[in-house]
Amino acid sequence: MRSIGVFCGANTGRNPVYSEASAALGKLMAEQTIAIVYGGGNVGLMGIIADAVLEHGGKAIGVIPQSLVDREVAHTGLHELHVVETMHERKAIMAARSDAFIAMPGGFGTFDEICEIITWNQLGIIKKPVAFYNINGYYDRFFEMISHTVAEGFVKKDQLDKLIVEADPVILLQKLRVFSDASSDYWVDFKRI
Repeated sequence: MRSIGVFCGANTGRNPVYSEASAALGKLMAEQTIAIVYGGGNVGLMGIIADAVLEHGGKAIGVIPQSLVDREVAHTGLHELHVVETMHERKAIMAARSDAFIAMPGGFGTFDEICEIITWNQLGIIKKPVAFYNINGYYDRFFEMISHTVAEGFVKKDQLDKLIVEADPVILLQKLRVFSDASSDYWVDFKRI
C-alpha cells in the first residue's frame, strides 16, 4: 500500500481529540511511507493531517477545485497539488491515485466522498478497501444507520462487513494492509431478504 485517500473535515470540530488523532494518523502514515492523497486544503482536519505527514517526512498529494484555491484554502507546501474544475474530477483523481481510503470525521463532503467510493466498490468499478477512523466514536451513529439499511434489505450484509471501523490508527492501517477484494457480486446475486 503506497497511498491512502483520506476524506475529512475542513473544520476541526469542537473536541480537540479530532485534531490530535488526525496528527497521529498523519505521523504514522509518514513513518510507514504511505502517501496521503487528500482534498488539498490547509484548513481543518485536512490541514492538520497533511501538515503531520509533511512534518514527519511523508508525501502529501492534494486535489482541490479552483473555487477553493480562489478562497485561499489550498495547501501550498505539498509535493503535488492538482487543481481541478469540479468535485467530480477531484474524486476521480483521488480514486485513481489511492490504494485504499479512510474517512475521518467530517461533514457532508466527507460523507459524499466516502459513500461514492463504497458504491464504486459495490459496483466493481474499483476494488479498494475502505476504512472509517472512528475517533471519539464519531461514526457510531452512521453505522447504526447502515445496519438499519441492512435490516431493511437495502444493503447486503457483506457490504457492511467489508467496511473497516477502527479508532486505533495503528490497527486501522494494519487492517487496510491485509484487506483483500472490496468488491462483491452484489448485482449478480442480490435477492429479496
